[in-house]
Amino acid sequence: MKDTFQRLLHTLAHAQRLFIHLLRISIFIVMAWIGVLKAFQYEADGIVAFVANSPVMSFFYTKDAPEYAQYKNKEGEVVPRNIAWHQENGTYVFSYALGTVIVIIGLLTLGGLFHAGIGLIGGLLTAGMSLVTLSFLMTTPEVYVPDLDGPDHGFPFLSGAGRLVLKDVIMLAAGLVVASDAANRLLHQKKTIPAAKETAIPA
Repeated sequence: MKDTFQRLLHTLAHAQRLFIHLLRISIFIVMAWIGVLKAFQYEADGIVAFVANSPVMSFFYTKDAPEYAQYKNKEGEVVPRNIAWHQENGTYVFSYALGTVIVIIGLLTLGGLFHAGIGLIGGLLTAGMSLVTLSFLMTTPEVYVPDLDGPDHGFPFLSGAGRLVLKDVIMLAAGLVVASDAANRLLHQKKTIPAAKETAIPA
């Protein structure tokens, strides 16, 4: 039993690089899937509360918070009056642009499988985007359970939206891990290239 456990430890230790690559693929899957969904109405509607309340993103919209509360669409719901408001607000144009950026970050992170420099950029952008997302915990009222006369509301009682945002702590760490791995590979490349030149036989 002890030998089996030791073999398992060695296997996991030697597979670390493989797991980091798996982390890159995982980030890409999340980014690509969510990024593509930003092209659809229900997803674009769903991020309005986050963007409208963010001091670094609200300028992308033409309407001020909390006006959006009067024009919310439930997921899968299509209300012409609400759609018209979102079109005027710039909801969909911004969502298309954001989705494109998210997919690009995912592709850059995936590129770390083949090129350390590209992977470094992707990892840092993943971490940076996660920091912006996590800032919603401080700026978006909807991330906490509202006061509806129940005993549990406000901080620290996360709503569904808040629990979704909190998961970006993992994305933040994942981005930093793959960025660190890419930086390590770049440093090793710089060490080996001069050494190769020194040992080369002159023509």
